[in-house]
This record gives sequence, structure tokens and C-alpha cells, in this order.
Amino acid sequence: MSKTWDKSRLPSRHVTEGPSRAPHRSYYYAMGLSTKDIQKPFVGVASCWNEAAPCNTTLMRQAHAVSEGVKAGDGTPREFCTITVTDGIAMGHEGMRSSLVSREVIADSVELTMRGHGYDALVGVAGCDKSLPGMMMAMLRLNVPSVFLYGGSILPGRFEGKDVTVLDVFEAVGAHAAGNNDMTEEKLHALEKLACPGDGACGGQFTANTMACVSEAIGLALPLSSALPAPYTNRDEYAVASGEAVMRLVETNLRPRDICTREAFENAAVVVAATGGSTNAALHLPAMANECGVDFQLKDVARIFEKTPYIASLKPGGEYVAKDFGEAGGVPMLMKTLLEEGLIHGDCITVTGKTWAENLEEVTWDPNQKVISPASKPITRTGGVVGLWGSLAPDGGIVKVAGLQSLQFRGPARVFDGEDACFKAVENKDYNEGDVLIIRYEGPKGGPGMREMLSTTAAIYGQGMGDKVALITDGRFSGATRGFCIGHVGPEAQEGGPIGLIKDGDMISIDAEKGTIDLEVSEAELAERKKTWSPRETRYASGALAKFSKLVGPAHEGAVTHEGFKAERHVYADL
Repeated sequence: MSKTWDKSRLPSRHVTEGPSRAPHRSYYYAMGLSTKDIQKPFVGVASCWNEAAPCNTTLMRQAHAVSEGVKAGDGTPREFCTITVTDGIAMGHEGMRSSLVSREVIADSVELTMRGHGYDALVGVAGCDKSLPGMMMAMLRLNVPSVFLYGGSILPGRFEGKDVTVLDVFEAVGAHAAGNNDMTEEKLHALEKLACPGDGACGGQFTANTMACVSEAIGLALPLSSALPAPYTNRDEYAVASGEAVMRLVETNLRPRDICTREAFENAAVVVAATGGSTNAALHLPAMANECGVDFQLKDVARIFEKTPYIASLKPGGEYVAKDFGEAGGVPMLMKTLLEEGLIHGDCITVTGKTWAENLEEVTWDPNQKVISPASKPITRTGGVVGLWGSLAPDGGIVKVAGLQSLQFRGPARVFDGEDACFKAVENKDYNEGDVLIIRYEGPKGGPGMREMLSTTAAIYGQGMGDKVALITDGRFSGATRGFCIGHVGPEAQEGGPIGLIKDGDMISIDAEKGTIDLEVSEAELAERKKTWSPRETRYASGALAKFSKLVGPAHEGAVTHEGFKAERHVYADL
């Protein structure tokens, strides 16, 4: 069995065979191997199953193709399932509280299946926001030879002569609610039917595609494996190659913690910033680092963001969708120009068995593509995502600045205890230009579950107020959110952080250029307010959400639910 990566096994990025007819569903898969078996190594394939969906989904198809690659490498595949929460369905109601919690359940369920059956290698295939980091967390926790494979992005919809995504639908809802004459009910319904034409994760540089880029940049996925959209059957060639690759990793015993070093996490953060990626990466990268003993918290992520140029014009801050990014050369093309400018660590090893510098030797810069600018001539000098600290957020907050015209904002607070109250005010246009909308008690503990706020932010943008108000929360935002929206503010309100002490009318100043966020209230006044403050009682006193609330840590450390590497006494792979 060859120990070097055979590039000929991977398809050209220019090859496209068109979409399959499989319906759009979210499924997640993992695979395990047992070299201790008497015969061929056994491979477990984990999939998320939904009784309402036909079994022939695009991710299931790719998982079967991975199995073929494992067989070709003299392994025996075995399939098993894990769960999913689909954010597009969960958004805007109580279901979104389950979203972040599902990341922990995915990681835990893959770990337990691997442990229970004694598998000692893993291939994970995932296609939605939390399933990607959840699967990679399991890989780093178990530290068995592992390869990650993204299920692929959705193709863009086409409406009135332009590409559209699910974000356009959310913003159209806001425009319609605002009485925008250009967004009639008939036009809204027509857009809804066209925006999401088939299989795959949301099509902009939202959380799923951001974390897919992370999987390549950090070295756990084969280069360019995230590029082709989900419906393209050519993705199966990447799946077969991933199965073959994990068998080579078994032979060489190259493990995730060998790959995901501090430098590899820095590479991942660079790619997030360079693409104007989701602020959720600042939550998921620390959570992954927690599993493998790398000290990489929000402050470390933000330091990388601060010095990284923004070079990929991707929605929501830019012009293009994920399909365009893949056709432009995807992560390898992006990293080629970043490496040439000394912005990434080229000596980081990857699942190919080679370093990034070696992987990029045969990548030639394409001057004809329009999506990725040379790192020497960036769209903006600093990254598309910025960390903020100050009296309102001693533990920090995060904001996506890609596409923003102004990086400063100052205004009076309008306080809401929970997203629902804020959305109602926005829906009724019961707020003023210049307001700083505060949504609190939506943090990891206080929500519980740290809901995303896309329904609210999209409604604001749809009303034409996206650049006229700011929004601050101890919850989080969808990767599709745009506008002056600051999330992950810590300490959260439930823990007695300053965000829980704000009153209507308090002045708040934000400077994303300097990285500051301040509540213009004296320390003495805040101390007086703290005397009468007490945590809120949520309705969740039992079940998974209550358990999550009791265990979860702060957002700047990844909102994790266990000690991770710090408390590790043995590594599963070495049992």
C-alpha cells in the first residue's frame, strides 16, 4: 500500500456532472476501523437517519463511496448513525436552543460508538453547521487515524437573473413585513420556491462552508474535497479517496493530534478571516482545541483575524456563493496566495501525509477567476471577522465586518430579555435608527443553548435598517448574518456579566477598527445595579437542555461541556 498521496485519484475541480435528483436532507456519517479484527479491518459508517427521508440521500451516497475506498485499502466498512439538528428548520423558534447542544451529542455519540466497538480509525462525513465541528471534535478526542469529508454545498437558486441563497429568503421576509412594495407576497413565495434548489448545506460562506474550509485548512480533509457542490456525483471520487486515505493513515499511524497543532489551528483561523467566514468559527475552533490540548481561545482566534487580509468575496459580505469559490480553486487556491505572502504555516502536515507547502506545489494561481483576490492586493487589509473587548464584554465578543461600510457605532441601548421580544419589536418596527438592540439571556447557560439570531438580523436588513442599528447579544449569529451584529458577548447575562446590567438608554460605543466595545456607565453604577440582579430561571429544568446548561463553559472557551485534554488520563487510540 502506497504511503504517498496519489493526486490522480482525485477529480479535477473543473469536472462537473450536474445535480442528482436526491431530495434535500441533512445527514451525518462517520466510519470506524478495527485493525485488531482477525480478518480485514472493520470500518463503521455513522449516519443521521430521518424516517421522513428516503434513504438514498447525497450524504448517504458519499458514505457508501467512502466504504468502497476503505474496501480498496483492505478494510471492511460498518455503518452507524448520529443525530442532526438542521438550522434552517430550527431558526427563529425554540428549536434553535437544540442546535449548539447537538454539536456535543454528535461528538459524544461518535465517541461512544467507536469505543463500544473497538474501532481504531475514523472517517466522518458531515453536512451542516454543528455536525462538522462535532465530527472533528470526536476525531481529536479519540485520536485514531481520521479523515473528514464535507457533504457539500447546495447549488445557488436563480431568481430575477441573480444567484440567491436562503439568506435572500430571510431578508425578503423582513422586507415584506416592512411593507416594501417591491417585495409582494407573490414575489416572496416565488423566491422561497427557487432559493434552495436541492441537496447541500446553505450556499454562502455561512457556518457550514466556513467549517468545511476549516477542515481542509487544519489538515483533516483532503485538499479541494469541499469544493464540489453536494448534488455533483463527482463528489463520490473524493469520498472513495478519503476511504483510501484513512487506510494509509492506519498504516503510517498519522493521527489527528499530529496534524492539528497550534500552527494548524492558526492556519484554520487565517482561512476563516480571509474568506469573511462565520463568527461561529470563533466558537468551534476553541472547542476543537479543547479536545487535543492546544490553547486556542477567542483571544487567540481574534489575534489571527486582526492580521489577516480579507481576500475572498463570498456571501453574505461579498458577491459570490460556495459553488463559485470551488470553481475558482477553493481552499488550495486561497492558501496558495496566503502561503506566498507568508500568512500560513506551510510546514503543517495534512491527511495526505504531506505538508501544505508540498500539497500546494502543483497549484497554479488562476488570474482569470474573480472570487479570490491575491493576498498582496486584498479586498480589505484586515480579516472579515473581528474580536471586541471592553467594559461591556470583558471576556470578548465577535463581529463579522466583511461588507460593512463603517466600523464604528454609538447609540442608546434598547434592551430585550430574549430574541422573541426583540423580533416582535423589529416586526412591528418598534425601534429607532441609531439604536443598539440588546438581546440577552441567550448565552450557553442562560438560553440555554446559545440561539442564533438570523430571523431577527435578516428582518432588520430586509427593512433597510442593516447599517442604521447595531445588535449585541450573548447568544450567537448565523453565518448568514450581516450588519453590525456582535455575538458571543461574555460573561453572559446569566452569569452576571455587564450585558445583564444594561438599562434602556445607556450609551454604548463600538469600534471594530480598534477592537473595543464599551458600556458608558460608571463602575460604581454597575456595582449598584449588580446588588439587585439575580440569574433568571429558565423553563428548562430537566432533559438535555438542562444538562447542557449545567455543564457548559463560557463562549470564549468554546462553550464546551467537559474538561477535554486537560483532564485526560488516557487516549482511546492507545488502549
